Amino acid sequence: MTDSFIFDAVRTPFGKYGKALAGIRPDDLAATVMSAMVERQPGLDAARIDDVVFGNANGAGEDNRNVARMSALLAGFPTSVPGTTVNRLCGSGVEAVIQGSRAIESGDADLVLAGGVESMSRAPWVLPKPDHAYPAGDTALVSTTLGWRLVNPRMPEQWTIPLGQTAEILADKFSISREEQDAFALRSHRSAARAFAEGAYAAEIVDVPGIDLTRDEGIRDETSMAALAALKPAFLANGSVTAGNSSPLNDGASAVLLGSEKALPGIRPLARIIGRGVAGNDPDVFGVAPVEAVNRALARAGKTWSDVDLVELNEAYAAQCLACLRLWPDLDPEKVNVDGGAIAIGHPLGASGGRVVGHLAHALAARGGGIGVAAVCIGVGQGLAVVLEASPRR
Repeated sequence: MTDSFIFDAVRTPFGKYGKALAGIRPDDLAATVMSAMVERQPGLDAARIDDVVFGNANGAGEDNRNVARMSALLAGFPTSVPGTTVNRLCGSGVEAVIQGSRAIESGDADLVLAGGVESMSRAPWVLPKPDHAYPAGDTALVSTTLGWRLVNPRMPEQWTIPLGQTAEILADKFSISREEQDAFALRSHRSAARAFAEGAYAAEIVDVPGIDLTRDEGIRDETSMAALAALKPAFLANGSVTAGNSSPLNDGASAVLLGSEKALPGIRPLARIIGRGVAGNDPDVFGVAPVEAVNRALARAGKTWSDVDLVELNEAYAAQCLACLRLWPDLDPEKVNVDGGAIAIGHPLGASGGRVVGHLAHALAARGGGIGVAAVCIGVGQGLAVVLEASPRR
């Protein structure tokens, strides 16, 4: 077995639903980060890439029929470079990194381009076929943008509640107040705005051709506790989960270049992958599934929270993140999402995993080394986690 390393990570700025990136097809978004990644590596011939593994949570529209392969061809990669698309919903990008790292460690590959893409703006409506020929009545189009659809009637009803209601369940179970959730959201926006102003994302953001967008479109610099408190509950009339303390709908793409230690001579890796974890739980409390996934990943890496310097926890909902923190009493919350999270940055489902892993690698390298954890909750009751180690810079 050999070790697997992250050599580089890039992403587009994340666009708001229906806004800056809505006119860009998902396969073009993915091709943008793929080509940008190769161009950044001195002397790298794309033909050396053993596989392209990209996450995507929809696949019902322009991202159909293996968007990883389609995008690699659009990026100008040789037809000899294969590609596969993986779908673990919100964790698809992390799953891509995990699968790529396993291929490297087993010796099946030396260089893998992982990542993910999602255009929630362009997610299509679908028209189910009728059960019987020649139906006389009307039928309805179904949105594929987010959440449960075309549900099997045998699935327990409690598991198929709207995603935001699962955050309400966690808020109630862990006594998480509206004020706590809004304060968490405010920190996300302020941290993201500060990080962009300080250049913390400069190493990973790449331009989308023809689009004037240099930072994530959803960051609200001027938001406040008063502004967040004025928002009405989004899922339950007397609830505490709002649009302001939830992640928005977004478009974007991310890419992470993985390799063996000597896959790219002359280029120092950002970090080494030292632990991975996956876990499942009841779908109506999927937001805390990262807890067990991280616990398993840390155990496999031989680390504890006392060893960890930074955490990238994807912010599906403030309540969900705060519930995880309740279950990690040994984790200093100030280590979590120091440069903002998905509530501000955005959550284009298939791309978010590449963002959290990629930014963690850059952030660890920028601070001169350390141990980091990237984790994501996943609808239908799953969690994924990766542990990274960055060596001190000499």
